[in-house]
Amino acid sequence: MKLTSKIWMVITLLLSATNAFAQIKNAQTVSIQVSGNCEMCKKTIESAANIKSIAAVNWNETSKMASITYNNQKTNTDEILKRIALAGYDNTAYLAPDEVYAKLPECCRYNRTLKPVSKMKEAATVKADHNHQGVSAAANTAQLKTVFEQYFALKDALVKSDANAAGLKATALLNAIKAVEMEKLNSAEHSAWMAAVKTLTTDVTNLSKSKDITDQRQTFSSLSVTMYPLAKVAKQDMPVYYQHCPMYNNGRGTNWLSKESTVKNPFYGSKMLTCGSTVEILK
Repeated sequence: MKLTSKIWMVITLLLSATNAFAQIKNAQTVSIQVSGNCEMCKKTIESAANIKSIAAVNWNETSKMASITYNNQKTNTDEILKRIALAGYDNTAYLAPDEVYAKLPECCRYNRTLKPVSKMKEAATVKADHNHQGVSAAANTAQLKTVFEQYFALKDALVKSDANAAGLKATALLNAIKAVEMEKLNSAEHSAWMAAVKTLTTDVTNLSKSKDITDQRQTFSSLSVTMYPLAKVAKQDMPVYYQHCPMYNNGRGTNWLSKESTVKNPFYGSKMLTCGSTVEILK
């Protein structure tokens, strides 16, 4: 009875994997070596790499080979292998950061023998020389600096209650988001960016298309929620002030980011320009 149950479990897993691969459009498949030891490694590797309808990975514990099927219009092996490395697993393109590898369960700490051959190793989140120091702080800052600058410009347009300017600034912010090269972000920034970029893109696109200041402010509230975790990990040239308006959204309140300590409320403009307070200073 137990044997029968195990067989059915294997069949179910195989069918699920087949279905996941079948749903990927513009599919391209490659096999790449990825370090690891056990079933727990397999789960972590595949969870880090899989994206519904975009990428599906099947890692073999015996051969240490990962079969990667992906939509070549939506992603590439470089980005997939980068996510695997950031989850703690060395591969032929990227090495895992030392601090991430050290946090793996003891049974998952494989023998580190791989050396990456990626042409982008100087821009990778981890370096090929096993120092694992990532790219310089200056490069990281430059990657996200324009995103924050355009966010602050959008905030200023809303402070002035200028819907046309807000739409233009949102378009500039959208372009800045699209220009970010994720391979140049450090480990913490990369993780935060991957978690935020889809929502950021949706909110900024909607805001750029709107001509109604009320709708723009509502979307900016959502946008600010998504920007906050990114601001927490990103290197900044100067302090960023996380500010709170207690009146917005029928008294439920909302937050926003500012490069100025003085409160200039983007949700009410001149009607209640100084309504709010700084709740956190990010440095």
